[in-house]
Amino acid sequence: MQNPKFIRYAAFSACVAFAAFQADSANDKFFDAALCKPPYTMTSAMKIYDIVEALAKPDTSSLGAAIYKLPNQIGRDGFKSNEIFFASNAVGILVEGERADDLAAKYGLKPETSDLLGTSTKGYSRELPADLQPEPGMAGPGKVSIVARQGNALPGKTLLACEFLQEF
Repeated sequence: MQNPKFIRYAAFSACVAFAAFQADSANDKFFDAALCKPPYTMTSAMKIYDIVEALAKPDTSSLGAAIYKLPNQIGRDGFKSNEIFFASNAVGILVEGERADDLAAKYGLKPETSDLLGTSTKGYSRELPADLQPEPGMAGPGKVSIVARQGNALPGKTLLACEFLQEF
């Protein structure tokens, strides 16, 4: 009688440990993607997309982006989120609070010179070094940067993302 109880308890414990490992793994992957680890490519974005698509369904009602609300909160370096952000050229997270200044200080970002046609009230970015930039491909030449932006479109949130911008 003790043996079946022990087996059920061990199986339950293993499932809980596996779920916790999966959550930690996803947490790391989402923050890493927002910090361009690895640098943005369609392949790296699709890997993150596949993970988040298994966890939640997107809200596509704002900014021409898909925002996925996670079932659990994730965090790193004192920043918290439960939303993953996808746009045609970016993957990132929506950090709780207006934290662009804090994100810039932590991740070495510099003030942006443009407010993206009024979409951000405060923005910072840092272009990745040349050896981490993608090879020119079918999308044409461009640069990958880590960005932190806050604005009226996402009140109480700050976008931290890895972004590919085409050069024209």
